[in-house]
Amino acid sequence: MGIYQGNDLKKPTGGKKRRHQKVKRKYWMGRFPTFTRLDVAEARKIIRVRGGNTKVRLKKAAYANVVDPSTNTAKKVKILRVLETPANPQYVRSGIITKGTIIETELGKAVVTSRPGQDGVINAILLEKKA
Repeated sequence: MGIYQGNDLKKPTGGKKRRHQKVKRKYWMGRFPTFTRLDVAEARKIIRVRGGNTKVRLKKAAYANVVDPSTNTAKKVKILRVLETPANPQYVRSGIITKGTIIETELGKAVVTSRPGQDGVINAILLEKKA
């Protein structure tokens, strides 16, 4: 996956007279994505973003906030395993959680609605309850 580093501006060559090139800006730079992995303990990383704001990135996850649509209640439950990921089939084997991932929790199957690498938390909606 390519990370934009603002290097697509052409370098002036030789002694040719040309128009002024754009000045490179630090805020054009990209960052590598945070792959949130399933683990026994949780780990977060706080990074500074543009404007002095902060972004919480979830590095390792153990729990998810799962909403039961039938009772409209939310519970913090343990994630047992990653079942399916629409982003990449390889992520299931690696235990990486992204938005849209179907996870197995203590309550049952749930689909992740948040972006763990961006939000720092896993929110999910229950699909089917455990028998």
